[in-house]
Amino acid sequence: MANFITIFFSLILGVTNPSEEKKTEIQQEPVSTYYLIRHAEKDRSDSSNRNPNLKKEGLERAKKWAEVLKDIDLDAVYSTDYNRTMQTAKPLADLNKLNIIKYDASKLFDENFEKATKGKTVLVVGHSNTTPQFANAILGEKKYEDLDDSENGALLIVQIMEDGTTLSQVIYIN
Repeated sequence: MANFITIFFSLILGVTNPSEEKKTEIQQEPVSTYYLIRHAEKDRSDSSNRNPNLKKEGLERAKKWAEVLKDIDLDAVYSTDYNRTMQTAKPLADLNKLNIIKYDASKLFDENFEKATKGKTVLVVGHSNTTPQFANAILGEKKYEDLDDSENGALLIVQIMEDGTTLSQVIYIN
């Protein structure tokens, strides 16, 4: 009779044995994924040149980005309209058979960009200040500081999930 009373009250009170509880985790697929990189090493031999090309090491890094991200099926490649960013984006755009879309760095993650990239996997090539600012604009918070001027190997990955939550991480490739 004691067992019956214990079971009865357990059922009424909803008491369960913690070891018998099963956790249910709902996993969401990302709706939009952004791979954000700064341009590769630029030629600094002429300090008056506002639009330098990549130097040899920069061209090699651009190829390395293509190798690192070769298994990512990109839907679009965006770059600012500078030689160094376009040259950094080119190997990945070529690999994915995509044209490079030029964007205005002063309009980071605006409504038009958000609409055009929703549900897509996108590479965005920018600068030491615009790359983290772009990530921050997507996240809706200031999480990342400007990159050091010597840092050309940071990959920021930002994902927007179905419910609107965001995830981000930084990976350094050198």
